Amino acid sequence: MNENPLKVLFLASEATPFAKTGGLADVAGALPKTLKELGHDIRVVMPGYGFIDREKFMIKEFMAELTVPMNGQTEQAAILETTIGQAPVYMVYSPKYFDREGIYMYHDDADRFVFFCRAAMEMLKRIDWAPDILHCNDWHTAIIPNWLHTIYKDDPFFNRTASIYSIHNLAYQGVFGHRVLEIAGVAKYQFMIPPGVSPENQINMMGRGIFFADLVNTVSRTYAEEILTPEYGQGFDWLLRERRDRLYGILNGIDYEVQNPATDPHIYRHYDLNHPELKLENKTALQREAGLAEEPNTPLIGMISRLSDQKGFDLVGQVIEAMMDNLRFQFILLGTGEERYHHLFNSIKDRFPDRSAVYLTFNASLAQKIYAGSDMFLMPSRFEPCGLGQLIAMRYGSVPIVRETGGLKDTVSNYNPATDSGNGFTFKKYDALAMYTAIVRAIETYRYRERWRTLVNRGMSADFSWRNSALKYVDLYRRALNIRADHPVPNEFLNVPG
Repeated sequence: MNENPLKVLFLASEATPFAKTGGLADVAGALPKTLKELGHDIRVVMPGYGFIDREKFMIKEFMAELTVPMNGQTEQAAILETTIGQAPVYMVYSPKYFDREGIYMYHDDADRFVFFCRAAMEMLKRIDWAPDILHCNDWHTAIIPNWLHTIYKDDPFFNRTASIYSIHNLAYQGVFGHRVLEIAGVAKYQFMIPPGVSPENQINMMGRGIFFADLVNTVSRTYAEEILTPEYGQGFDWLLRERRDRLYGILNGIDYEVQNPATDPHIYRHYDLNHPELKLENKTALQREAGLAEEPNTPLIGMISRLSDQKGFDLVGQVIEAMMDNLRFQFILLGTGEERYHHLFNSIKDRFPDRSAVYLTFNASLAQKIYAGSDMFLMPSRFEPCGLGQLIAMRYGSVPIVRETGGLKDTVSNYNPATDSGNGFTFKKYDALAMYTAIVRAIETYRYRERWRTLVNRGMSADFSWRNSALKYVDLYRRALNIRADHPVPNEFLNVPG
């Protein structure tokens, strides 16, 4: 049992298995569960979206009514409760804000997530549970570090509470009109904000999270370095450089109980590190289901991704036809995205029907079958804060082909046959020819069965479980508590009127 357990509230707009659009949900569904297993009092709070199946997830009412201050008035919320593993999960429910078919992209998103955050803060006071750490994630909860130094600054309940702000993707910042300053209750504190954190007459939620949090982290060491540059900083490289002494990179993990080829209910045949040859049965079954030629010795490259330039599809688009014409391999794609890429891959499927399979949708079961059945997994991202696909692929014995950026660089090292080192194939320059060359190297290496088995075993035996990452978060939490007595804003940024 942990002798010095921390009390942590993990705030997120989505969490697996209840609601998911991206990697944040995977983190929110796995990190708290692991922290709980380490003996910490970790609790999760998220919106109680109307589409969440309350019966399936055994969600019950925890608090029938909670009064939430909002724009000088009050509104009502209900608090629901369930669990992730042994970790309690609170859900803020309001028909006005959360009875929607989706999670994001509504005209009142700013109001919705300000309400969610304020309800979470007021709920803590109502249940008399003062956390050591408020762990905020992405723009949806970025206002909370701001509040700890404005509207809750003199509230003794939060006197000893520190804030961590995690950036999962710096590109999505939550920029809204000036009226949101009033809704969030921070308009009169504008003097604290340096020029550049928010556009004129607007509020940039992520900028405030970066500026006010006691510590900031992102989801890989390399991405933490990349966002200090104009190329990756999305307009905040200057602010992140000023706060670099409080910026950390902690790699995401994957849930080894869920991502386990020995027990995965979705795949065709279970296998493990001791019986990797059974992976071949998954490959032939996938070829059969996808309408590909059943050729066990032909390398099968998988992709599971949003079809966008960020994910490198502009590179793939430039060379996919040449690859299919000149290289001996099969290709399977699962994902949705930009319409131009839908057209491109449909045409590839029509031209090469027994060598390419294209699923322009998302299907969780098929995704697992692709991880289990593919020989290689392609992720040529322009930028990738962490990336989970390459971690799952290695867990399932699919060798990653990636661009050296963000978490991809931190987890995949280039195979060198001379030294027998590396666990995948990488390329550095964001260039179609560089990607093509890496794919050629992978296909050539595949011909040498002993070398390939070594690569497969190396990936399957690596430890990318959440436990390693969770221990680093515990260290980060303790660092934040140690500096809590200091003002989180660097002195040179303070612009207090005389």
